[in-house]
Amino acid sequence: MSYLSRRRGNGARNKDIERQPLKEGRGDSSAKIMATKTIFDPQGKFLRRWNVIFVLSCAIAVSVDPLFCYVPVMNIEKYCIELDKKLLITTIILRSINDIIYLMHIILQFRTGFIDENLRKVGKIVLNTNAMAIARRYLRSYFVLDILVILPIPQVAISRILSEMAGMRSSNKIVMLNCAVLFQYVPRILQIFRSWKELIRSDEKFEENIWFKAALNFFLYLLAGHVLGAFWYFFSFQRMMDCWQVSCGSHIKCVQTSFSCDNSRGNFSFSNDCDISTPDAQFDFGIYLEALQSGVVKSRLVLGKIFYGFWWGVQNLSLLGQNLKTSPYLWDNFFSVYISITRLFLFFYFLGNLQSVITRSEELRMKMKSGKRKKQKEKIELWSSKHDLPSDLRGQIMDNMIQKFKEDEDVYLENLLSNLPGELQNNVKQHICLKLLENVEVLRGMDEQMLLKICHTLTPVFYQEHSYVIREGDPIDAIFFITNGSVWTYTTGNNGRGTLPTHAERLVEGQFFGGELLEWLQKSTSTSRNNLSKLPISSKTLKTHTKVEAFALMADDLTKIWSYMLSRDSEPSQLEAASIIQRAWRAHRSKMGDTIGASGQLQSSSA
Repeated sequence: MSYLSRRRGNGARNKDIERQPLKEGRGDSSAKIMATKTIFDPQGKFLRRWNVIFVLSCAIAVSVDPLFCYVPVMNIEKYCIELDKKLLITTIILRSINDIIYLMHIILQFRTGFIDENLRKVGKIVLNTNAMAIARRYLRSYFVLDILVILPIPQVAISRILSEMAGMRSSNKIVMLNCAVLFQYVPRILQIFRSWKELIRSDEKFEENIWFKAALNFFLYLLAGHVLGAFWYFFSFQRMMDCWQVSCGSHIKCVQTSFSCDNSRGNFSFSNDCDISTPDAQFDFGIYLEALQSGVVKSRLVLGKIFYGFWWGVQNLSLLGQNLKTSPYLWDNFFSVYISITRLFLFFYFLGNLQSVITRSEELRMKMKSGKRKKQKEKIELWSSKHDLPSDLRGQIMDNMIQKFKEDEDVYLENLLSNLPGELQNNVKQHICLKLLENVEVLRGMDEQMLLKICHTLTPVFYQEHSYVIREGDPIDAIFFITNGSVWTYTTGNNGRGTLPTHAERLVEGQFFGGELLEWLQKSTSTSRNNLSKLPISSKTLKTHTKVEAFALMADDLTKIWSYMLSRDSEPSQLEAASIIQRAWRAHRSKMGDTIGASGQLQSSSA
């Protein structure tokens, strides 16, 4: 739900909100003022879409302004400059379109409600729709910044600079106008950051997606290369104009009234002083020599000039301006320092964003992990309650789970018992499974010791819904004791060759499947019992209806327990037989002793 209402249509008037008392307590008078006003919800669909459009418009605007720098074209043969009028008109039109969009943005600022921060602190989210309050808030915050952004400084300043250069006037005015052009980029860049934050605030998906922040960093880097390359091109003209003026002033015969190709006339006796083809030229052009020697300043290929300047800007940003060979000219060095500072600013801004992204990602990861473990804990508590475990067992399970969490291990129902210590695991199994074993008629006659032994060998199993556990015709290798969920057991009546069941039976919690395995054990001999390759065949199919939790008594474990039970039960009869044999042997030896004694007496008497 958006602030208060998510109003229908987002731009429609909401009378309930309009009548809402403001913090100044002038609800009735405010409602009269608002009677003819349309106030937009800052979280409404319209403004969310508008914010996206406005961010794109700001990005285009700061990319369009440098195009004014490519308007002049140098005619070296005539020692004059002319204007690319097509590029000039195109740039003015693009800039005007962006200014119109920005003007609409300013108007919308007077029609966008805001959340009362004082009420927010006390837990009340109230949308202030009073037009006077909105206007006062905007005028005190970003109105001046928006006015500075919309001023046509590049159009006026660059036209004035070209006029000053063509008229051979003071270079100090040109420097001031250059600073004015550069100055407007400060509020424009600030506006990009501000509109970006507004976009993030209106839609959380932009904040959570790190690719949008990465895109902003990459755009700023490309924009800086574009702007620096454009000014490098433009300052190259000014540097050549300086050379022409200095050289003309040092030659008596030089007569030059204007450097404009539309009004160029005079004596160009200084032509050799500004030669850029020789390395030992008298005038040091510094970092602008490359632009003059490459011929880009006299080219009329707009895209070629733009991309050449862009390449130069990106290259020197990447190298922190280390490959720049400056001249003693003050503004030459100032521009070089400005390039290095811009690169450092972008680098530190990138590091700051990277740190915030890492921190945000870690916070989201920990939040998701905490939520995940909270759900795991709730499921295990519910599972313990469902099976009516004693409080001491529940406490031991929770202590073990907390220890696993500290070791950065997840605990699920599927691996809960297997992660418990041996004694605790057996105690939990015996509490849950003794009741299940009592439902098996064959096992009811067993003593508690044997039942506990069976409990300890049970294995917890889990099945998703609509999963086959055993198919008709498969060997029964386990007995399944259902503890949660329901399963269907059915037969097709033709040993699995059919596809449609003739009847079905539903098994639920507390019931079991696989009694044929017990019947097989009862009828088996010691030899056949140890041969698991001859297990009984299932005459039914066992298929889950819902998610199922169960305990499986595997055939191998069952045969071992059964053999142990039979051997234990046979021990009394074996002891009794041994005792009888021992008594018979003693009687036999006693009888043999009497016979030997009698025969000895007869032999002595005869002698």
